[in-house]
Amino acid sequence: MITFKELSEKLVNVAQRKKQARRMAKLAKSPAFLFKKKKAMLRMRNPAKLAQAARKKTIQMYRDKFYPQYKSASIQQKVKIDQLIMSKYGSKIDKISKKMAIKLKKQELQRIKKARENKSNA
Repeated sequence: MITFKELSEKLVNVAQRKKQARRMAKLAKSPAFLFKKKKAMLRMRNPAKLAQAARKKTIQMYRDKFYPQYKSASIQQKVKIDQLIMSKYGSKIDKISKKMAIKLKKQELQRIKKARENKSNA
């Protein structure tokens, strides 16, 4: 059975990524998906998802710090930048993302409280 971590860190090529993007864009409009998303906003994320979110935030922090032109770069340049960041700062990213996960866990309660308030007001 595939674990959540293996699934989330799977490497895909450009064609596969574009195919996934088209599929998800179509899926994101469906009422069932929108309902599922709304319901998920009211629940606490599990530790694996929090760790993944923390890792993504940490990597984004390094991209913004060392490569401010990342968003305007081509796909090949983005791949190269990501490889450089992981080779130079991979161990630091792991350490910082563990600390970031703890922060996100604390913020999670506030996020849920705010989402439930918005639900009751709407």
